Amino acid sequence: MNFKKEIAKLSEKNSELENPEFAEKQHKKGKLSARERINLLFDPETFVELDLFVESRFSRFGMDRKRVPGDAVVSGFGKINNRQVYVYSQDFAKMGGSLGEMHGKKIVKVIELARKTGSPIIGIIDSGGARIQEGISSLDSYAAIFNSMIKASGVIPQISVVVGPSAGGASYAPGLSDFVFMVNGISQMYITGPEVIKSVTGEEISFDKLGGAAVHSVKSGCCHLVFNNEEDCFNGVKKLLSYLPQNNLEDPPRQKSIFSEFFEKENYALLKIVPEEEEKGYDMREVIFEIFDRNSFLEIQPGFAPSVVVGFVRLAGNVVGIVANQTKFMAGTLDINSSDKVARFVRFCDAFNIPLINLVDTPGYLPGADQEHQGIIRHGAKVLYAFSEATVPKLSLILRKAFGGAYIALASRYLGYDKVISWVSAQIAVMGPAQAVKIICKKELAESKDPKRMEKEKIKELEEFFLNPYQAAKLGQVDMIINPKDTTSVLTKCLESLLDKKEEKILRKHGNIPL
Repeated sequence: MNFKKEIAKLSEKNSELENPEFAEKQHKKGKLSARERINLLFDPETFVELDLFVESRFSRFGMDRKRVPGDAVVSGFGKINNRQVYVYSQDFAKMGGSLGEMHGKKIVKVIELARKTGSPIIGIIDSGGARIQEGISSLDSYAAIFNSMIKASGVIPQISVVVGPSAGGASYAPGLSDFVFMVNGISQMYITGPEVIKSVTGEEISFDKLGGAAVHSVKSGCCHLVFNNEEDCFNGVKKLLSYLPQNNLEDPPRQKSIFSEFFEKENYALLKIVPEEEEKGYDMREVIFEIFDRNSFLEIQPGFAPSVVVGFVRLAGNVVGIVANQTKFMAGTLDINSSDKVARFVRFCDAFNIPLINLVDTPGYLPGADQEHQGIIRHGAKVLYAFSEATVPKLSLILRKAFGGAYIALASRYLGYDKVISWVSAQIAVMGPAQAVKIICKKELAESKDPKRMEKEKIKELEEFFLNPYQAAKLGQVDMIINPKDTTSVLTKCLESLLDKKEEKILRKHGNIPL
């Protein structure tokens, strides 16, 4: 064998893979190339590429003898903040990043390697969809990818970064992922494109308005985090990974808290943030900032279903998942979309050993014929199922009020919460006092000479004797009633007491969550 000749061939093939023309095509569209994206994501000099020389073995319908080095996708593994991660990055500059048989096999290989090694998998998606020239082989490749993703679900974290089109069947890869990142102006996801929609329905719509980042982060809920440029997006991916374990057998990474020396100090700021009047709203993010480690909150799906806030935060350096009512929107009620948002987040946390803390301030589920007709019963039941099923440590803190079905879902000990804590001023009941009095005292009010005065008296009586947390504490349904200033200290001690919690799952193939 002529080694010099073979080395020269290898050098020629490598230069073909690194052809600057491919990168220039992307730059003209305001996008990065497949390899530039990988370089942004991974620690320097750690990425190892697999299957560099794979090519499609099909040659028909205009593809005869047309070589596509790497088959329009870069795949491999490397280190992100010194942790092993697998990745595939589709190359739109080559055949529009379309997915054929070998392209699909490369993706399946890295997903399966990630699962076998217990490493997160990141898919960087920039693809026009199935490669039509390869017929149903391209569709079968999607099926193989989805099958691999489903087997890896709940075993390793799966992240999709959409930085271009994700059209047709390709959009189900983000749909099956744990988290989806998008970039304003360049990201789109849709099952059927604008041309097909126009031909079928006559409706004219742009790519961005059909499936852009704003649509999926606010309306559909298919996107979890949005950024203005690719560099910020990949930094966001790295930040998310810092909260997640490598796999379902590990605990999330713990950081030493810089502010741990302040945990025992009293915090009076919460009393200024949360109004005593239950009808007044406030920003729950400010409460989270005061209670938990400074600058540690990463909100998930901030634009979708805003009546609840979910995300990752640290408490004394420990990663926890937060579910909190946002009273600035719809008084913090649970509706169809927020129920889906909460249930999905809770199930992820449970799968990856992340403790849960609820901050509860809600009048209940959102009433209305529209919600009923769209299936609030079915969607609301997802929240009950997710929390009851979860075996991670679960703490619930009632700030001002917990009424009705939302109390059951977010704070009832009998749903499986390990600790239920209440602020001294909280109200716990089937419904708000004003509504309760109108039902309980309907006959008395109708017969009263001064119904307005009687109604006020009855409301006050109900608040003093039935709604205060001491009634629930007498029944053992509330473990602790605390002064708000002690919140951080109490939550920290309760969390640390539960970190070694062991609870086995019910032995069964799987339950039947109401989807």
